[in-house]
Amino acid sequence: MDIIAKTKKFFLISGDLIVLYMALLLTLILRYGSDWFYQWDFHFYPFTIVYLLTIIVFYIIGLYDLHTARNNFAFFTTLVKAITASAILAITFFYFIPYFGIAPKTNLFLNLAIITLLLAGWRQFYNYSLKTSALLNNILVIGQNKETQELIEYINHHPQLGYRIKKIALSEELKILHDLIDTIVQEKIQIVLTAADPRKDSNLVRNLYQCLPLKISIIDLPAFYEKITNKIPVSAIEEIWFLENLMAEQKIFFEAAKRMLDIVASLLLGITTLVLFPLIALLIKMGSSGPILIKQKRVGRDSRIFELVKFRTMLALAPDGSAKKAGAQWSKEKDDRITRIGKWLRKTRLDELPQVWNVLKSEMSFVGPRPERPEFAFSNELLAQIPFYQIRHVIKPGLTGWAQIKYPYASSVEDNLQKLQYDLYYIKNRSFVFEIAIILKTIKIILSGGGR
Repeated sequence: MDIIAKTKKFFLISGDLIVLYMALLLTLILRYGSDWFYQWDFHFYPFTIVYLLTIIVFYIIGLYDLHTARNNFAFFTTLVKAITASAILAITFFYFIPYFGIAPKTNLFLNLAIITLLLAGWRQFYNYSLKTSALLNNILVIGQNKETQELIEYINHHPQLGYRIKKIALSEELKILHDLIDTIVQEKIQIVLTAADPRKDSNLVRNLYQCLPLKISIIDLPAFYEKITNKIPVSAIEEIWFLENLMAEQKIFFEAAKRMLDIVASLLLGITTLVLFPLIALLIKMGSSGPILIKQKRVGRDSRIFELVKFRTMLALAPDGSAKKAGAQWSKEKDDRITRIGKWLRKTRLDELPQVWNVLKSEMSFVGPRPERPEFAFSNELLAQIPFYQIRHVIKPGLTGWAQIKYPYASSVEDNLQKLQYDLYYIKNRSFVFEIAIILKTIKIILSGGGR
């Protein structure tokens, strides 16, 4: 994430915290008048815990995603859901964990009402301010291709990200030095985005070099595309990109620590959910005939084949309990092979509980690319039409992942291309913070009933 986006999120979270504590202050003033000062210490610590949990809820639900920070119906619907979830959390905290010795019925109701009013006003102001001209960075795009067109359309539809396309020009049109400088000055350009690799155009490099005193940022297409869309444009990169971005740092410490966390988390999850296995098995048997568990060959790290274990969610039409008709088939959003119980298991991700065994065996991780079937991963069609497809196998596959939450279903070559671009983004940028973000977003999808 770039410094501008981090700054915007910092002010957004800070503003939310100010609103929450301001709501507490107004609540105490309205309830206790001049005695509010004496009540502040009594209420501060328990409400602080509730407010910190509220910020986490806001993050899970998506209120800190700048891509959705727009004053439209979808955003305010999300805001209402977030406030409702926070209210339930606060009620649960005060009435089921009576550690602080208070059960503030009136105070809590009044506080939630004030939070709703203040937060709606603050967020509306914030979303509107993101689109003001003073906060927009003007972009000069040099060169045009499929990816630049996607970026232009995306930026035009998401002005809250802080960018504005001021001019689009072919590289040949700006090869004369004074033309390039005049354009930058007249259009008040802050960012020059080059679609073509400047290293392959010596004249363009010389001209861009002369523009450095103008204090502009010069960014190549893959880097800016990644920053804006959170995926890597595979058709705009070459082998050198992988050498520069995937081999420079092996993330040895990260991988070792992640493995330890996978072991601990798989043991805890496996033990705590073991009681659910008999119930799930009964539901599967009642829903359709066939085995309870199925085993499928999947492609793991370094293209090694392993057997994935999961609860059956489809009609058993093949000896292994899968729904194979005429060879392996991609799952679709509305797949008639999925049973009624299977739909529920997929939405709640309960069908994947047996995969903690795969995690424990180090065949999978909790976060990573989706483990694909060999029939798809090694198909000539995918390998021929999708550049660098096999690179997704340099790390372990995961129960959830960046591509899985951003692009749930892949039922065509184009879908797999989109998912690969998200997978490459994860592989390049994986970190503990990113892992937590993916897990929290997965929880949001499960709670909202938006599972596979």
